[in-house]
Formats: sequence, C-alpha cells, structure tokens
Amino acid sequence: MNVFASLVERLADLLQPLFATTATAAAIVLFTMLVRLAIHPLSRASARGQKARTRIAPELAALRKKHAKNPERLKKAVLELHAREKVSPFAGILPSLLQAPAFLLMYHLFSGDRMAGHTLFAAPLGDHWADALSHGGVLGPAGRVYLVLFALVAAVATFTYRRTKAQLAAQPLDLGQPTPGAGAIAKVMPLLSFATLISVAVVPLAAALYIVTSTAWTAAERAFLFRDQRGPEEAAAPVATRA
Repeated sequence: MNVFASLVERLADLLQPLFATTATAAAIVLFTMLVRLAIHPLSRASARGQKARTRIAPELAALRKKHAKNPERLKKAVLELHAREKVSPFAGILPSLLQAPAFLLMYHLFSGDRMAGHTLFAAPLGDHWADALSHGGVLGPAGRVYLVLFALVAAVATFTYRRTKAQLAAQPLDLGQPTPGAGAIAKVMPLLSFATLISVAVVPLAAALYIVTSTAWTAAERAFLFRDQRGPEEAAAPVATRA
C-alpha cells in the first residue's frame, strides 16, 4: 500500500507543472490507467476464453441434447470437445479473478485518508458527494465536479448497457440449454452498468476518480477486444450497407 501511495505522490509531483492543485487527481487517473494497462494481457486472455466458449456453444448444445439421459457420457463428450478445440472451461474466469486483488488495493488506497488535503478543483479528494451537497448544494463548486463525474459515468453506462444487451441477444446465457433464471439474468445484467452511479455517490472522490477511470477503460477495452462481434441487427444487414 505504501509503495502504491509513493508512486501516486511521485506522479503528482511530475504532473504539478501541468495540473497545479489538481495534480494528485490527475495522478490517480494516470496511475489507474497504468495499472489497467499492466493487466491488459489478462483481459485479452479473458476475451479469448469468452470467444472460445461462444464458438463451441452450438456443439455443446447438440451434445447436451444427444446425451440428455446419460450424464456420464455427456461429461466425457464435453471434455473431449474442450480438448479437441483446446478450450479450457475456466478460460476467461481466472484472469478476472486475478484482477480482483489489484482493484481492491487501488480502491483502499484511494478511499483512505492519504488523499486528505488534495482537491479536484473545488472538491476535496477525501470528501463524499454528501459533503459537496452540504457545502454549496448540487450546483455548488464541489457539486458541479460531481455532476461532471455523474455525466461521464452515465454516458459510459449507457454505452455498456446497449452493448451488453446486443451481445446477450446474439448469444443467450443458456447457450442452447434451458437454464432456470437465465431470462431474468439477461434482463438485469445490462442494467448493472448503472450501479457505478451509486458507487461514485457514496465513496470518497479519490476512489470515485478511480472507479470512473477504470469503468471507462473497461468499456473501451471490451469494445476493442470484441469489435468482431456484432448484434443480430447488424449481422443481418447487407454487406454493402455495413460497408
């Protein structure tokens, strides 16, 4: 934790000539981006795993239908399919789990009192949205900083919502096998992107900057990694129209 704090402080010193009193806030944004860049290979591995599972989904559905009354034969057939296609059933899961310690460490760093005394314009990095509301209201100096953050989060959440909804339409969660609750999950999952608005409202501003930066990075990263995947409407469009 002290190492990360020292790195942020050094970045803030380097950015001081450009950002003056907001150098620490800029350092948080830059440091978050550097951490996300460092774990980008894990995200690429996760994307490859998800694409692999999508590719073999029709074959899995056919195997489930063929061996519905023989669980042992189904298990063997699924393992053979994974081995033949060189697909791990855990591909895409483990990289996401490995990212969790880095995210938790960053969150605790930016939500602690190490950020006390630093500001983003008129908003102290150690304060919450409630503090901004009690000192000037929604349109006060600190309140306006939060309004900008909320606008950024809403824009990213809307983009993520539309993309997730399109992906779920193209690839249902049940993958050809009836799954209890899959329909409800498919409806709720796209809406989870808007939960970031709540997080930004309740955590200290320093942590909110981390959340906003990381969320925007995730949206851009997934759009890049899954750029070859199209929704059903786009896939059905004529080639000349897409060109």
